[in-house]
Amino acid sequence: MGEFLVRGEEALAFLQWATANDVGRLKVGRAQYSMLPNPRGGVVDDIYLYRLGEGEYLMVVNAANIAKDLAHLQALAQGFKVELLDVSERTALLALQGPKAASLLQGLTDQDLSQKRKNDVFSARVAGRPARLARTGYTGEDGFELFLAPEDAEAVFEALLEVGARPCGLGARDTLRLEAGFPLYGHELTEETNPLCTPWAWVVKKEKDFLGKEAMLAQTCRERLVGLVLETGIPREAIGCFPGSAPWAG
Repeated sequence: MGEFLVRGEEALAFLQWATANDVGRLKVGRAQYSMLPNPRGGVVDDIYLYRLGEGEYLMVVNAANIAKDLAHLQALAQGFKVELLDVSERTALLALQGPKAASLLQGLTDQDLSQKRKNDVFSARVAGRPARLARTGYTGEDGFELFLAPEDAEAVFEALLEVGARPCGLGARDTLRLEAGFPLYGHELTEETNPLCTPWAWVVKKEKDFLGKEAMLAQTCRERLVGLVLETGIPREAIGCFPGSAPWAG
């Protein structure tokens, strides 16, 4: 993934303009799913936004979109008193997901995870290493995402394996996110996708102003993105579903 720090006295105003969800609802230590709209009412990327402190936010973007998203946000930041920093190279991210995530992680951290809710973000130590933990993920399961210094990631990964976690790749993640009905940029979401014509229209908060709002609202949904339930097979792109497409119908 890619990580951007957004901070400054106008960080909130900037993010309200740059994202579709209502950043004003975020309290310190909380996170929200959102999207970066383009002027045409499409989607530059879908993101997760974490409020770290007063006037300080962490934005997590898709890895393939780091350069594109950064250029897009830098252009939008002109005129705002805000600092935008790409900290992707200084940040490693591990996702511990599944029904046993909290119990496995609890023995390695100094924080009481039973007191942490979904979308909480907080500082902690994991296996003796400093980290930022978030009760977030992209699988539909309970879990935590661990933001670490790159030099600490291997030790924490090995510590998680020692207490019973099992490594898995993006293929496993992809089946889980599809089953949960989560979109993936470049598949269900593109620069031409109007979020209001998808199951994730709830992300768009029409009561605020944001880039591309008028274009988004003016469009008629001639096609809608809907989820399908497969009776057999594994729902992956071009595997067990429609040739050359993900298991969604327009």
